[in-house]
Amino acid sequence: MKKPGLCIWGVRTTWHTEDDGEFFCADCGGDRAYHRRTGTRRLTVLNVPLLTRGPAGTVIECTSCHRQFGADALLQPTTTRFSAMLRDAVHTIALAVLTAGGAAGRPAREAAVEAVRSAGFTDCTEDQLLGLLAAIVADEGRYRASDELGPDSFGEPVDGCGSWLSIELHEALEPLTDHLLPQGRERVLLQGAHIALADGPYLPAEREVLEAVGRCLSLPQNDIDRLLAAAAATAS
Repeated sequence: MKKPGLCIWGVRTTWHTEDDGEFFCADCGGDRAYHRRTGTRRLTVLNVPLLTRGPAGTVIECTSCHRQFGADALLQPTTTRFSAMLRDAVHTIALAVLTAGGAAGRPAREAAVEAVRSAGFTDCTEDQLLGLLAAIVADEGRYRASDELGPDSFGEPVDGCGSWLSIELHEALEPLTDHLLPQGRERVLLQGAHIALADGPYLPAEREVLEAVGRCLSLPQNDIDRLLAAAAATAS
């Protein structure tokens, strides 16, 4: 007679850890260590695994709460990585706006430094930004230093679609866009608008750069126009 509760046979999943790292755990609400584990289903008799019944897939297991997630959990950046992405995005936008003509005015340069510091580059200085701009000018060969515009000028403004601008803005902003709500994307665009407006109305090239920023952030053109107009109205 079989004893009550005694399980003669069943199926058990055994897990093998293949990798580990750090990810954002949705259950914990923060960055946690994880194990990437691959499972194999096995037929058991009296709790002894015997025959393989096929793979059970791959999971990402949080080492803190032990919740298992699909492999797509690793697509969500960690808090540390997200902060770095946002910091790099603001830094790139600041450089793009200054390159488009804002470098000639000290208020714009100061606004750019403040934005970059607030984003996470706390030791950023005006000299560092100007040095990067000078390197961009040298690399691109598209901007002509002009004595008539003064020593702080970087010559002719960009048109919003030069090679440096296109590559840097797309690389910095597009990966970030997937992880920002529309309000967050709007805020990033407005940070660039604040820099451009610090020393007066938008220059045509500044406006083109900001529109390029908005497109990289997947904002509709109507929203881009609305946001830039509102920022200009507030600044005037």
